[in-house]
Amino acid sequence: MDNPASLASVQQCIWEGRIPVEIALAPSESRSYDKTDTYMISCPRISYLPSLLPRVRAFFSSYLIEPASRHHDGWFAFEGVPLKWHYPIGLLFDLYAGADPASKVGLGLDPSQHTETSTPWRLTVHFSDWPSEDLVRLDENGMVMNDAFINSVKEADFLRNGTAKGIMSLSKEDSSGLWKAVEEVDLSSFQRISQVLLPPPSQPFRNVPIRIFLPLPPDEEAGLLKVVQSPLPPFISNSTGVQSVSPRSSPGTQPQTIGGALHALLPNLFPSRRTPVLAKPVLHGAVLPMSAPIEEVVRCSAYGDGWAYVVVRMMG
Repeated sequence: MDNPASLASVQQCIWEGRIPVEIALAPSESRSYDKTDTYMISCPRISYLPSLLPRVRAFFSSYLIEPASRHHDGWFAFEGVPLKWHYPIGLLFDLYAGADPASKVGLGLDPSQHTETSTPWRLTVHFSDWPSEDLVRLDENGMVMNDAFINSVKEADFLRNGTAKGIMSLSKEDSSGLWKAVEEVDLSSFQRISQVLLPPPSQPFRNVPIRIFLPLPPDEEAGLLKVVQSPLPPFISNSTGVQSVSPRSSPGTQPQTIGGALHALLPNLFPSRRTPVLAKPVLHGAVLPMSAPIEEVVRCSAYGDGWAYVVVRMMG
């Protein structure tokens, strides 16, 4: 996967990935209760729920009991759980509703197949009773969403480079353009801006921005997500397995893999570095190969904010 053309094709496939979504207005907020039409849309995996609110609010405007509500009063829930709007839609789907993922790995996606399921993901939209304990309020101009995205980009930039100078040195136009490119699913514009933030392929990341989401026990609230995050250098010592920030050309080092990182962070769930035994790592709706180098995974499969969000799914 060192071939830049291969990495680019995987990235394009991911940006073209979509999830069919069916949105219903909360019955308690509808004048017709259970006779409200639903809103159907095919959502890009890399997009965010707040981007849907203006058109969803317009669609349901004639049904609303409270017609004075505004689009940024809207929030989404799945089976009663408020969805974290600062996470990409693809991650939320993998966390809460993803069908058993295909055995094919995320680095071998078929670019001709971009919609992973024909069954819509059914969400409920609310325009009142904001769940303040679970979600930060949005604003009319979308600046809260923009700021949350840029802050996440800064975190990823700091891990990759050991400094956030890259994102901080972007012009105001490029900084806002990065978020706009994600909103509009404009990969070419995104690549033009984001290439400033990424070290060249010949220069390894200092640390690899990966967040791992753990499965929740049945007796815990689904809204309380468990996330594991730790600095993950892209190389480890051949002899000791100790993490290393040595250049890729250094003798005695090897790329750190998905399996190796999961075994180091979650040995009880991943007792083997090579084979999924109890759980499997899922990214963009596909099972990641345990042998995939973590830096390559992030270079081609990160979401727009620079993070690879890996969801752990139990087997059996």
